[in-house]
Amino acid sequence: MNIKKNIPNTITCGNLFCGCLAIVYAFDGNLVWSAYLVGIAAVLDFLDGFTARLLNVHSEIGKQLDSLADMVTFGLVPGVVMFLMISNAAAADGNAELNKTSYHFIAGFPGCLAFFAFLITIFSALRLAKFNIDTRQTSSFIGVPTPASALLICSLPLIKFFQPTIGNYNILPIIGNIWFLLGLTIIISFLMVAELPLFAMKFKNFGWADNKIRFTFIAITLLTILLFQFIAIPFIIFLYIILSVINNIFTQNDKQKETAV
Repeated sequence: MNIKKNIPNTITCGNLFCGCLAIVYAFDGNLVWSAYLVGIAAVLDFLDGFTARLLNVHSEIGKQLDSLADMVTFGLVPGVVMFLMISNAAAADGNAELNKTSYHFIAGFPGCLAFFAFLITIFSALRLAKFNIDTRQTSSFIGVPTPASALLICSLPLIKFFQPTIGNYNILPIIGNIWFLLGLTIIISFLMVAELPLFAMKFKNFGWADNKIRFTFIAITLLTILLFQFIAIPFIIFLYIILSVINNIFTQNDKQKETAV
């Protein structure tokens, strides 16, 4: 019985270990492997909750462990990744000689702007703290979840290194632009704590009626990644937000009709 109870916690520890490795790779200048590890951690983050529900094992320590692991992997790691990307953008503006695996921090302006990247880490902590005490978030989310935020941020180095163009259009000037990166930092930080209801990828059963929004999202996600690879990730995150808004509208309309009846 004890082994059964600790299976989800073991998976959560795997998530945390991936986060630790991602930080090591990031400061070694390898943001590609940092991004891969965050992706693996996101799968483990889904599996620990899925396994807990499947085995019907829940504990307070598991809840706290999950948040602590998420703080490292989906809070600290994307902050570090964004810090290094903004630093690299600042160094590029200063005409430093860069290559795909070199990251430079330069003192003064605009290098100091890189520290704004840790707004992602700070707002991730706020988001996780709110989640732990908010009874409204048992079956859905209020604000963008930290794994979604981390996947969005960590998709940028993958796009930069493997898919720097869309058709004949070079997107490197956008991804390497300090103001774009700072703007994205502020937007994603705000969305994590915004009063924005979002559906959760939590399956109580696998029936279509109860999970049509989830199955639709999974199908679109798989198709989009298959067609567009890493470039699809930012669009998938924003699609998640849009589908949630649409789902909220239909849910509210259904409730109003039930009330009217």
